[in-house]
Amino acid sequence: MFDLIILTVAGILNSVLGLTVYIKDPRSVTNRLFLFLTLSFTTWSVANFISVNPVFFDQIIWVRIVIALAALLCLSVFLTFTVYPSRVLVGSAKVRKVAVAATLGVMALALSPFVFRVGASGEPEPYFGIPFFMALVVSLLAGGLYNLIRKYQKSHGQERKQLKLVIAGLISTFSLILISNFLMVIIFNNTSLVTLGSAYMLLFIAVLAYGIIKQKLFNIRSVIARSLGYVFSVVTLVAIFGLGTQGIYAFLTEIGSDFATIVANVVLIMFITLSYQPLKTFFDRQTNRIFYRDAYEPQAFLDELNSTIVGNIEIGILLRHTASVIEQNLKADCHIYVKGSDATPSRIMGTSQLDLKPDVFDLIRHELATLDMKTVVSDELGVHYSGLKEAMNRSNIALISSLITNYTENHDATAYLILGPKKSGNAYSKQDIRIINIITDELLIAIQNALRFEEIQSFNITLQNRINDATAKLKRSNEKLKEMDETKDEFISMASHQLRTPLTSVKGYLSMVIEGDAGKVTEQQQQLLNQAYVSSQRMVYLIADLLNVSRLKTGKFIIDRNPTNLAEMVESEIAQLKEVAKGRKLTLTFNKPEDFPILDLDETKTRQVVMNFVDNAIYYTPSGGKIKIELRADRSSVYFMVKDNGLGVPKSEQSHLFTKFYRAKNAQKARPDGTGLGLFMAKKVISDQGGTILFESVEGKGSTFGFKFDKPKDD
Repeated sequence: MFDLIILTVAGILNSVLGLTVYIKDPRSVTNRLFLFLTLSFTTWSVANFISVNPVFFDQIIWVRIVIALAALLCLSVFLTFTVYPSRVLVGSAKVRKVAVAATLGVMALALSPFVFRVGASGEPEPYFGIPFFMALVVSLLAGGLYNLIRKYQKSHGQERKQLKLVIAGLISTFSLILISNFLMVIIFNNTSLVTLGSAYMLLFIAVLAYGIIKQKLFNIRSVIARSLGYVFSVVTLVAIFGLGTQGIYAFLTEIGSDFATIVANVVLIMFITLSYQPLKTFFDRQTNRIFYRDAYEPQAFLDELNSTIVGNIEIGILLRHTASVIEQNLKADCHIYVKGSDATPSRIMGTSQLDLKPDVFDLIRHELATLDMKTVVSDELGVHYSGLKEAMNRSNIALISSLITNYTENHDATAYLILGPKKSGNAYSKQDIRIINIITDELLIAIQNALRFEEIQSFNITLQNRINDATAKLKRSNEKLKEMDETKDEFISMASHQLRTPLTSVKGYLSMVIEGDAGKVTEQQQQLLNQAYVSSQRMVYLIADLLNVSRLKTGKFIIDRNPTNLAEMVESEIAQLKEVAKGRKLTLTFNKPEDFPILDLDETKTRQVVMNFVDNAIYYTPSGGKIKIELRADRSSVYFMVKDNGLGVPKSEQSHLFTKFYRAKNAQKARPDGTGLGLFMAKKVISDQGGTILFESVEGKGSTFGFKFDKPKDD
């Protein structure tokens, strides 16, 4: 009884498996031959069982049928695994024709008394035709196995794993069949193990089922998963209905109510109808856990990844979050390697620790650059790329994808997406590869944007550091300049004080000689002495300017106001300069006003300003020129102006004229010994007394320099 149950279950499963593979792709020769193989296996198993327990016909007839079907089964093995895993017929058609003809011949021989006959004891016994049968069986099985082994040696990746599994299943199953159903029967005349044929078929089904689940054999996992979900749902409902009906009938028989029976049946049917979909969903979920432990929703995966890419611009956060999303969906450790540049370093970030040595990764990058492939799976690499495969396996890398805009041969990528083996043990599917190719295109753009952002940040930091360094240098230089300026001021102050004393003596003695205290002087001597006196006075004013500049630095520049007659001051200064103007053949005119208001001024410093303006007019006016000095007052203001028709000041330089040490270019040529302090100090003196500098100039036509003060209110 137990043998019959195994035979029934194995036969049904085997046939359903063959039909499922065929329906998946009826045009595939491999799928059609596999259906032929499973049906041959099922038919042989049924005949084998009946040959031990014959219910009709004599046992010898069933034995001969088993032998004939065994020959047919071996032919199906040979043909199936001559073609598999291709979808179309390949190889020698002549060999296939010979195999079919030989099989048909042996089958005809097997059905005759020449392979098995009735022995003297009345039991079936082998006869002289058995060697032909054994030769055919060995040849067909060895030929199919030989073809599989050759394909296995040339295969790689997922196909290699599938072939390895098929070879193992084929050898184990048919070795057991040959031993128990042929060698034991033919050599030892022992039929006690013949009934195990059904168990061998169940073993063959188990190997194929494992291949379908684990190695995507025939790629019918979805069909198997959905079929099992449907079968389990139906079986469960049938069991519930059967048990429920039996219980209801047993109960209602006692109370004898036909109406209650009808109501109970309706309720039971409604319950079954409403329960089908929840049961189906439950069993679908359970089968998915077995067949699709690493399943994911592609669109949801892409949406989550896009959200991560768009929401992060910082390169470190982008790589970590992206690797985490990929790991959660593909169920594999994920790392992203970004190649460095002059502005950014190389980096690799992921969901776990990756033991990737630089020299190994350099080898991988070099090998990838020679492949015309964007995404490379380690298991799918052939013998020609054994170095790359070994390097990837050594670093536990199952898949690596190059992130590059336009993929060309021998071109290094910007970044690499690195995935370890799937945690479920499954291989990467075609859907996985498609998703990864989409991911890399989007991820590359995000990485490039993040790298540009990082470069900008790095440039800003570098620029800020350079600015800080330059500022520090300028600060140090400025401090040195201040020290030098202070030293210069100290020197000028010291030198000015040292020069002031002898100049005062020189000026005093010249004044005494001019006034006749040392005796009468001639007219010529008088002129020479006057010029010497004016020059010494000019030197005194220059020293005073230098001292005032020094005082400005130290905050000791003080305006000492006193009632001053500006008209008399101007007259006395002009009197000293008339001889100088006359010597340069210049016309110097001044009309002293008769009634001029008394002003509250620093007489010494204001006198120096008047002297500077008139002296400049004399030196910067060519021979034969005219200088007019005007002093006037109106109701609100008093004005002092020196007008000449000399060199004038270029318009482009007028804005700089009253700054310290500045001199116009034409003035430098006319008077190389100038200091550029006179006008600077003049503006300082006048503005500190509440006055305003007056200035107008046209290059080549002359200039007007002067100042204006408010008129005292009591006048």
